[in-house]
Amino acid sequence: MSKVNITIDGQQYQVPAGEKLLWAALDCGVYIPHLCANKDKERPDASCRLCFVEIEGFDAPVTSCTQEVFEGMVVSTRTPRVDRLVQTAFELLLSNHKLRCGKCPKNRQCELQKIARERKLKLKLTRLRQLLTEEKPVDDSTDLFIYDPNRCVLCGQCIWVDHKV
Repeated sequence: MSKVNITIDGQQYQVPAGEKLLWAALDCGVYIPHLCANKDKERPDASCRLCFVEIEGFDAPVTSCTQEVFEGMVVSTRTPRVDRLVQTAFELLLSNHKLRCGKCPKNRQCELQKIARERKLKLKLTRLRQLLTEEKPVDDSTDLFIYDPNRCVLCGQCIWVDHKV
């Protein structure tokens, strides 16, 4: 497979041509937050809106899970505009999520906690109100996973798994 040269946050890398930017960055050790992306998916959803980056020559930030790399691409993962977009997307996800980390089985292995830590974001709402106000019943009707709407962040992974099987 042919390679292309890209620059991410001032560092140069050679990555497979045609690769989605998110996967290329992660393979190079550059963390870009994401929840809905899955390398096995045919097409990315870009539904979590956490993987925004800026690309030199583009007018607006793009989701890295949908953008293919190209020769000479210059990417910035941390700009004021990207940081604002990621913070807003993160808070929107939290507004529909019961934040009871201490009682959660994924505590300390949670992607939300990782994103908050990496991006120095608060795991509490600061600008939005909590949308999920009452406890919703857990759905354990499938053998594949247990769906707990009180912990859901609308990433779509469970839907993808259910359709895949």
